[in-house]
Amino acid sequence: MHVRIAAEAAGVSVRTAWRWLARAREGEMGPVRRGGFTFDDALWARLEDLGGNVAELRRELERAGDQAPLEVRLPSLATLYRVVRQEQQAGRVLGVTRPRQARVEPAVYDRALAELALPGMVDEAGAAPAVPAVPAAERLGGPGESGSGARPLLFTDGVRLHVPGAHVVSTRQVGAVTEALAHTVAARGVLCLYGEPGQGKTVALYQALRLLPHRVPVHRALVGVKLALPQLRAALLTAFGLPVKALTSRADAADRALLEALTEPGVLVIDDVQRVAAPELDYLRLLADAPATRTSLVLCGAGAERTLARAPALASRVLTWQHTPRLDAAQVPTVLRLFHPLWHSATDGDLLHADETCGRGNFRTWAKITSHVYAAMDRRPDATVDHALLTWACSRLGPDL
Repeated sequence: MHVRIAAEAAGVSVRTAWRWLARAREGEMGPVRRGGFTFDDALWARLEDLGGNVAELRRELERAGDQAPLEVRLPSLATLYRVVRQEQQAGRVLGVTRPRQARVEPAVYDRALAELALPGMVDEAGAAPAVPAVPAAERLGGPGESGSGARPLLFTDGVRLHVPGAHVVSTRQVGAVTEALAHTVAARGVLCLYGEPGQGKTVALYQALRLLPHRVPVHRALVGVKLALPQLRAALLTAFGLPVKALTSRADAADRALLEALTEPGVLVIDDVQRVAAPELDYLRLLADAPATRTSLVLCGAGAERTLARAPALASRVLTWQHTPRLDAAQVPTVLRLFHPLWHSATDGDLLHADETCGRGNFRTWAKITSHVYAAMDRRPDATVDHALLTWACSRLGPDL
């Protein structure tokens, strides 16, 4: 116990204190540790300017040589990292409020983003949409490359199709979401994307986000069920890559950090917004309503319009309300044949009957039906996609369908 108290008073580890005692028993008296390195306010401020890059700070100090503002010899890089961790554990906040990744200049929003296509997809006519070329000057470096930062790869996946060989189809519903998102991002507004479960809201949103120029950063906040304000604040800090542990216990500092991050043009996505209660929605309104905010807010979820009705102050600030409806009956045969090749042998009448009795234009339901039909065809290669097989596949989805 005494050794631990002495170690804490000396600012060293318990192991170091025991080593000093061992040396003292062997007769090695005198100072065994010179003045340790500490961060003064000027060096800490410079580290914040460098975005928390400890290695770059050491390179600067090394280049400065004798002119470096140090009272002791330049420490090693490992020592600098250790001291930074100790300072943060002691409660010192590294005010890196501007994420180094995916920065973008406001001028990128000067041109309209409405003429966007969905790469790697097919439309309802079976043609691949044209992909606008991205100038070389606008491309960001890939992983490991230096530069202004790379776009977070949050939305390249996330489409659960349940069956091999399936494709995302660019329906007119997906195109409507793309156009709504493009307009909202260009205007730096708030978008509410709503619709019943399984209608393809998240799929359409992910595909539309992939379409944005790569220099436009996209941040996704993962929210839990009935989360309180501290949990919402932590989710937003995580989305922007800010130090959660250092800021969650300091509400004022966390709010300042979020407001600073929101001054950078970009997109903040909150899916399943129906999980957020009215007081926390009002907190989002305060962030989005700040004069310096340039980040667009996308609120997506089943029944999101009913959720925002409980927060009229935020609802009044929504620029675009985009509903994702179910597939029309006339769309079902064409879209399904583009979705997976196994539907090529099915008749329109069988598909329309299955949609009327089970699918009901819900794309998630049809993805599950496709999975069951695919498994049946794999077990019995001689089977045909007919009324009986469709009826059996629909029966696998539950008694209420």
